[in-house]
Amino acid sequence: MGEGFIGSSRLIVKCDFMKKGQFHLLLPFLMFAVLLSSCGTKSSKVKPNVLLITVDDMNYNSVGVFGAVVPGTTPNIDKLASQGMRFENAHVTIAVCQPSRGVLATGMYPHRSGIEGFFHTKKDIPTIVELLKEHQYFTGVLSKTKHSSPKENTPWDVVRTQADHMGMGRDANRYYEETKAFLKQASETTKPFYLMANANDPHRPFSNSDQEKRAYKGKDISPPSKIYSSEEIEVPSFLPDIPDVRLEMSEYYSSVRRADDVVGAVLKALDESGQAENTIVLFLSDHGMALPFAKTNCYHNSTKTPWIVRWPGVVAQGSMNNQHIISGIDFMPTVLEVLGIDIPKSVDGRSFVPLLKGASQGDREFVFTQFHETSAKNRFPMRAVQSRKFAYIFNAWSDGTRVFRNESQSGRTFKAMQEAAKTDSAIAKRVDLFSRRVLEEFYDLEKDPDALVNLIDDKGYQTEIAAYRKRLKEWMQETADPALEALEGRESKEKLLAFMEKEQALADLRKKKNKK
Repeated sequence: MGEGFIGSSRLIVKCDFMKKGQFHLLLPFLMFAVLLSSCGTKSSKVKPNVLLITVDDMNYNSVGVFGAVVPGTTPNIDKLASQGMRFENAHVTIAVCQPSRGVLATGMYPHRSGIEGFFHTKKDIPTIVELLKEHQYFTGVLSKTKHSSPKENTPWDVVRTQADHMGMGRDANRYYEETKAFLKQASETTKPFYLMANANDPHRPFSNSDQEKRAYKGKDISPPSKIYSSEEIEVPSFLPDIPDVRLEMSEYYSSVRRADDVVGAVLKALDESGQAENTIVLFLSDHGMALPFAKTNCYHNSTKTPWIVRWPGVVAQGSMNNQHIISGIDFMPTVLEVLGIDIPKSVDGRSFVPLLKGASQGDREFVFTQFHETSAKNRFPMRAVQSRKFAYIFNAWSDGTRVFRNESQSGRTFKAMQEAAKTDSAIAKRVDLFSRRVLEEFYDLEKDPDALVNLIDDKGYQTEIAAYRKRLKEWMQETADPALEALEGRESKEKLLAFMEKEQALADLRKKKNKK
C-alpha cells in the first residue's frame, strides 16, 4: 500500500499503487482535497491589525533618523524606522492638535469636514473608527481622546484618558500596561484591532520645567529616561540662540525622549502579544514643536512630520522614500485600502499603498496646508502650497496691525525673544514678522528650509511665485475653500477686512453657543 499527503487539508488517501489502471479511482479524492484546501485557505485569512502611534508637537528633525542634531533622542523611533519605511517628505494638513487628528480620522480637509478648530464635526460624514467598527474591528484610543474623536459620539470600544489612565499622557509604564490590556481584550473578541496610542509629549509643559511643576503640582509625573542640559542641545536656526531659548529647548528635548519612551513601551506590549507580524504600525507627529515659526502656522517646520510605516512582509525594512510627498489626508484612504475596505467618496486624500510596496506614484509633487483658529477661538486664516523646492504662504489675516497670539508664545522662548528684541535688531525683525506677518510669503526650501528669507518681492523668483499662487488658487477652487475670496481679493484692504470680519463672526457665534 502507498500513502499520499495532499495540501493543508491534511487529507490522507490510501490506495494500492501497485495495481495498474486504478489511478482513476484516486481522482475524486484529489478533487475533494483541492476543494477542501482552498476553502480552508480562504476562511483562515486573518485581517491585519492597525496600530497608529502619534506624538504631540514633535518636530520632524527631532527624530534621529530624520536628522536630529542632538544624539540619542529617539532610540525606539529609530528602531521602528529600521523595521519599515520612513517618508522624508511627509506633512500633516494643519499644524494644531484636534484639527490635525480630525484630518486623519476623516481624510478630509478641515474646511470640508468642519473640524477647523478645537471642536467636533456636526456633519454626517464617514470616519475611520465608524468604518472599522462596521467591518468588525475592535477599536481603542489612549490619551488625547477628545482631540482624536472627530464626532462627540465616536464609537471607540476602549477609551483611556490622559488624566485618569495614562499618567497625564507621559508615563511609559502606563502605556505599556494599557496597551497590553487592550491587546488582551482584542484577542478575546477574536476581532482584528485598531489602536490609536497618543503620547502627550513633547507638548508643553516640557519635562522638568517650571511650567510642568505648576501644571502638575501634587502629581507624580514620570521623568524621561534621559534629561538633557542646555549644553547638550542645539537651537534650530529659525529661533535665536539665546540663554532662555536654549534652556527651553533642553526641556523640549527631554520631553522628546519621554515621548520616545512611550513609543518603546507601546511597541514592547505589541511584541509580547505575539501579534506584531500581523500588525501595521504607523507613526507620526501631529505637527511641529510648540515654539514660534512652527506649531499653529504653515511653515515648513509647522507641518512636516516624521512619518514611519512598518508593514511586515510588505514594506522593505530600513527603506526610505524621499521622492514623493504624502499628507495627513492620505492616512485614512491608505489604511482602508490596506484593509480592503471601500474608500468613501467624501475623502479628499488618496492611498499611498503603491509607495509602501516600493512603486512610484504620480501627482505627489505638492502638499496643501492650512490654519484656521487658535484654542482661544481667534481666527488667523492661512493657506499654503509647498513642494520639495518651494513654499508659498497666504496669510489672509495679516493687515499690519492685527497681532498673532497662540500657545506657542506661552513658554520661555517668545518672552526671551521679545526682551532681546529691545537691543538686537535682527531678533526684533523676527518678533515683528511672527506677530504681524505679511500677506504673502515665499521660500526656497532647498536653500532655506527654516524659512528665514521671504522672497515674495525678489525679482528672480516671480515666475515661481506666480505658478505657486496659481496652484493654490486652483486647489482652493477644487475644494470650495471659503478663503478663496480673500486670495482673489488680496489687493483690496476692504475685501480682506470683510472676509476677516465674517470669519471671526462665525467663530464668535460658535463660542457663544458653546457657552450656552
